[in-house]
Amino acid sequence: MATILDGKAVNQQLIDELKPRIAALTEAKRAPGLAVVLVGNDPASEIYVTSKVKTCIELGMRSEEIRMPDSATTAEVLSQVDALNRDAGIDGILVQMPLPKQIDSRAVLLAIDPSKDVDGFHPVNVGNLVGNVPGPRPCTPAGVMALLKRYGIALKGRRAVVVGRSDIVGKPMAMLLMHEHATVTICHSRTVDLAAECRRAEILVAAIGRTAMIEAEHISEGAVVIDVGINRVTSRDEAMRLTGGNPARMAGFDKRGSIVVGDVHPVAMAERASAYTPVPGGVGPLTIAMLMSNTVESAERRLG
Repeated sequence: MATILDGKAVNQQLIDELKPRIAALTEAKRAPGLAVVLVGNDPASEIYVTSKVKTCIELGMRSEEIRMPDSATTAEVLSQVDALNRDAGIDGILVQMPLPKQIDSRAVLLAIDPSKDVDGFHPVNVGNLVGNVPGPRPCTPAGVMALLKRYGIALKGRRAVVVGRSDIVGKPMAMLLMHEHATVTICHSRTVDLAAECRRAEILVAAIGRTAMIEAEHISEGAVVIDVGINRVTSRDEAMRLTGGNPARMAGFDKRGSIVVGDVHPVAMAERASAYTPVPGGVGPLTIAMLMSNTVESAERRLG
């Protein structure tokens, strides 16, 4: 029977381990500070920001939530980022993506002080990742690595396939796996015979953003499957197909009118994998834990 890689449990472990570090900083100097900038009213972003602020408060960290209207200009966002760069009590700055179309997202990213870039997206920190130099790592891939480590899943010398080449997940995920001596292949929407490439994987990471795109034919028997995707299904017939009619999941669908599934067919993943991350409850909870970890590490560096 496959091992379910419980992201909620590992998230709690990571959060608990941060508490004494935060207490030590608060007693010696001050509490770590995280600022989140939200522009507009994207519903998914609203949920993420609320979760981040709530976790900060629960940990006793300073939390700054800056909300800006959907009509904000690039100059206005850059001005806010500059103010946060100069705020000595802020250790981490996160500008919630996506930004409205009129805003130059790259200019905003480049404006963040690299030492406060707790998303790990600034080119300086991307370079640190490539060179395996200490620094903030993108939160979702870092969360995946923490999960694999906590479950004792060996990576050295194993074949890993990452499906997806985004700057946020796919590329940094591949780099982190390589730093642990896995042999890594990156696949994407234009890969020829994707299923054959995926079947070579002992560690398969799906981060392509397409509902249940990875099916049984993509998964070798006994592979470890990490599903990073979060996709909402609102068709009852589709929900039945993807869950195999699982009573608990269909009850959830009937209650809410939708279910969340990943980029991997959940039934195929459970049947073929030796270990896998469920959706929800797998990789998702770890992203915020790693954000908090990056912020605490930034505070420790900045406060000596």
